[in-house]
Parts: sequence; C-alpha cells; structure tokens
Amino acid sequence: MQMVFHLGVHGTDGDRLLKTLLNNRDWLMQHGTDIVTPNRHRGLFEEALMSLKGGRATAEMQQIMLDAVLHSEFPDRAVFSTPTFMGAPGRVVGQTGLYPQMGARAAALANLFPDHEAEFFLAIRNPATLIAEVLPVFTGGGYHVLMQGRRPLDLRWRDPIQALLRAVPGRRVVIWCHEDVPLIWPEIARLVGSIPPDAPLKGGMMYLEEILDQTGLGQLKDALAAQDQMTIARRRALSAQMIEAHALPAALDQVIDLPGWTQDLVDRVTDQYRADVAEIAVLPGVEFILP
Repeated sequence: MQMVFHLGVHGTDGDRLLKTLLNNRDWLMQHGTDIVTPNRHRGLFEEALMSLKGGRATAEMQQIMLDAVLHSEFPDRAVFSTPTFMGAPGRVVGQTGLYPQMGARAAALANLFPDHEAEFFLAIRNPATLIAEVLPVFTGGGYHVLMQGRRPLDLRWRDPIQALLRAVPGRRVVIWCHEDVPLIWPEIARLVGSIPPDAPLKGGMMYLEEILDQTGLGQLKDALAAQDQMTIARRRALSAQMIEAHALPAALDQVIDLPGWTQDLVDRVTDQYRADVAEIAVLPGVEFILP
C-alpha cells in the first residue's frame, strides 16, 4: 500500500488539500485511494510515534493502526494530511534553522508503516512570509523565542530538505512553492490523490476562488468551460492573466512587520529563498512542481 503523508508545512495549505480530496472522495474510493481525516489518526499516530521513538512498527502494530484509520479494507493508497505532522508552530525554527526535525519526523512517519511505501508531499514558502504568518499563532513567548536565536538569513530551506532526503532514501518526495499554488493546485491534488489528467476534479480552483474577484472568477470559468480540451500550460496562462487583472486587494501582498526586519533584509531573505528553490528543484530524489 502507498502511505501518503502531506507534511504541510505551517502557513501553507492548511486543510485545503484535505478538503479538495474529500470533494473527490467518491471517485478516489472507487479507484483505491482512501482519504484519512486527522480525527481518525491524530491520537493514535502520536501515541505510536512516542512509543516507537523512531523505531519500526511491527507487522501486528501496523495492522492495528490500519484497522483503526482506514475506511476501506484493502485500499491501494492512503492519504494523510495534517499540519501537525511537523509539530506545533514553535517547531518552525530550531537552533540550526528552519525545521531541524523534518528528516527525523519523516523517518518516524515512514516507520509507522515500514512494510508499505511511504510518500511525502510538502509546500515550502518564503521564510519572510512564513515567520510573519506563524508568529500570530505562536503562543510560546513572542518573536525572539520563536526564532531560537537564529538570524533571518539563517532561515534556509536547502538544509531541512536535504535532511529529509537523507532520512527517507528511496521514498517519493514531492515539493512545491506555496507562492505558486494558485496556478498548480489541480496538479498537486491529482498527484497526491493519484487522479489521472482525464478524470474529473472537483475543487481545482479552490485557491483562485479565494484570491479573484467575482468578475475575474466568472471570466476564468467561462474561458475554461468554452474549451473541451485545454492544456495545463494554457489553463495556467489564463489563470495568471486573471490574477494580474482581478486579484482581490491585498490578496497577494503580505505585510512583513517583524522586529528588526527592514525591506532590504526581506529582499535578501527572498533572494536566498529563490536560490534555495533553484537548488532544491534539481536535487536527486525530489519531484518539484513548477508553474
């Protein structure tokens, strides 16, 4: 069985991927994919992870967990999506930078079902906007506690992603940029759910519905409906045009109001992020979804 873990991260897809897949649950169940909601596995997985301490679950333990969480008896693919796989918001930064526990967490999740194939999906985003998004929901003591003594320029994505690949060698790892999501959301949902391009997909415009005004959304739907066969490239081009012309005010802009962060610093962090993305996208073992 393919065990699919959507790792998040914080401040990216939230429960949107879960909602999109649940919108397609009938098709997915008919084709061997089980969507497991967090309420079915949250306490069970946490208890198992604590007891195993990174070790491999026995065959008996795996079967007990599968019996508890799956809706169907013998699916080919089970999808788990929850932001808590990477811990509480306070785990975003550690003493070595972004998500120092990512590799260990992924390996521990794979070891819940070592007799099955594990796959990992996650979005990354500009550290500047990530910290700005996480800080308001961090209850552990404010900005300086969240940053764990790290400087903004220490927040690099290349390090946790390389640690992830080392921790789960041979496992499928699919990554995308959160900033690209409005253009690539259908492809993300299809890859996670193993939904082929010719199958119907409900909820493929979820992000566009959040950021476009009604005029732009209506024009885009009309344009898409007018063509029976539309390439991915053409759909993305149309979507980009509508975003440029009809994005809701402030839908694409985020104010970075963090202690000590100047516009120059935000620009430098952003440049580093772009460099990391270019490096990550070509790493062996990474499937990177580009717009």
